[in-house]
Amino acid sequence: MPQPYFVTEVERQLAQRRRKWQPVRLVLIAALVTVFYLALTAAILLTRNDTPVYGEAIEHFKYGSIGSETESGIPYRVWQALPRMFPDAFEKRDDYSAFGFLYEKDALGRQRDLPIGVSRRTVRGVDMVWLNCAVCHTGTYRLSADAPRIIVPAMPSNNLQFERFVSFVLLTAADERMAPDTLIPAAEAAGHRFGAVEKVAWRYLVLPSLREGLIARHARLESLLAHQPDWGPGRVDTFNPYKVVQMKVPVATLTPAEVIGAADFPAVFEQGPREGMHLHWDGNNTSLAERNLSAALGAGVTPETVDHAAIKRVADWLLTLKPPPSPNQPEAGAVARGRATYKAACSSCHGEQDPAGYQFRGDAIGKVDPIASLGTDRARLDSYTPAFRQRQLTELFAGTPYAFRSFEKTDGYANLPLDGLWLRGPYLHNGAIPTLKDLLAPPAQRPAAYLRGSDVVDPVNGGFLSPPCDPKAPPPASGFCFDTAKPGNGKDGHLYGTDLPASAKSDLLAYLLTF
Repeated sequence: MPQPYFVTEVERQLAQRRRKWQPVRLVLIAALVTVFYLALTAAILLTRNDTPVYGEAIEHFKYGSIGSETESGIPYRVWQALPRMFPDAFEKRDDYSAFGFLYEKDALGRQRDLPIGVSRRTVRGVDMVWLNCAVCHTGTYRLSADAPRIIVPAMPSNNLQFERFVSFVLLTAADERMAPDTLIPAAEAAGHRFGAVEKVAWRYLVLPSLREGLIARHARLESLLAHQPDWGPGRVDTFNPYKVVQMKVPVATLTPAEVIGAADFPAVFEQGPREGMHLHWDGNNTSLAERNLSAALGAGVTPETVDHAAIKRVADWLLTLKPPPSPNQPEAGAVARGRATYKAACSSCHGEQDPAGYQFRGDAIGKVDPIASLGTDRARLDSYTPAFRQRQLTELFAGTPYAFRSFEKTDGYANLPLDGLWLRGPYLHNGAIPTLKDLLAPPAQRPAAYLRGSDVVDPVNGGFLSPPCDPKAPPPASGFCFDTAKPGNGKDGHLYGTDLPASAKSDLLAYLLTF
């Protein structure tokens, strides 16, 4: 075989050197191609944004995103893995029903992967989940303990143990089980696959960012919750978390009067007739749009992430959504007599129920009654301060068409319409009164403590079955012992009808059971 011809010795040595380094060059080229491929894949993954769209308004209400996932949410894969990682917190269940979340079945009869009130949105390539309007405004009822559970959108969320859920999520941040070497395998065991690029992104970007965010929120909320009695199911402190999380107000600067503000989740049926009424328990706003946007902030959106179109779609649907009719069937004669009593003493403030449905009429309906005349627990009223109002007006959505203009500081609680009253127990703004019968009793005769958390309708007393309990005894196996002696839980006030003769009270109760 002829030998190659080299013009010079230098050329011969250069050729040998090229042959010697050829494998290294090929490896370097392959490495560069791989790095470029990984970088391109990561860029595609981490810039993808997407939001599921629901054709029916009711599905959008229950599962559609309002923009809370971007700043407040957790990755969908983490959400699915947590029940496996923390079985005791989930009562050995593989879903979030232990915290009172509600699940529906799909068309094939399988339980949906996310509960009502938890929405999904892809943010920078990561599927994120968090809360929407339905989490606070969807509840259930049963006509007896062994009857099927009926889900009712827009009624108060009487099952949700919101404080326990949020406290759990925040506490996970410091738990060693949230480390990538534990969490990623747990997510894979829950049915999720990670590509090579995804594992790197999750280990060094996604999970560290998640834990940092949870640690920061835990630091702000921990001391606030330590100052408050447990909320229990169906209740939330509306504005204090808003102050310390969104506005970063140090808890130490909150006054003793404002630090407790837990109240029941409200119903949101038929919002159209409420435009212009004083909204929220303390009537601090008369604009439905502003009330809705403020509530969305409480669910975790920010002025930068809020989805205004999604919120408007929910709001438009709620304008005409009526509550289901009461299943209670009191004696007709008692109802008629009770209606006469109600019209004389109550309809001016609360409207009335007639055969055609609920009527939003009355000189004082939707107006604020001073706390001096109501005499109810004032903690929720005091939690909303003039200083906080000023920051709402000047900081949130400032310079945009969505800037708050209608918030005001009131001196009492609003006279709310009573549509869907049978689904709104316990009663008063703080849920201190278990049944309508108890509401018509003088404060001294109202239960000092009762079990809340039941969704079994009480057809005799109104509301839901709420047996008495002893707050000094060990916690009950089911239900939450609501102690009216704790701050913010007072059962005094709203003395209207408490001095009626027993027969008149019985008739009035019969009429109220039809709402």
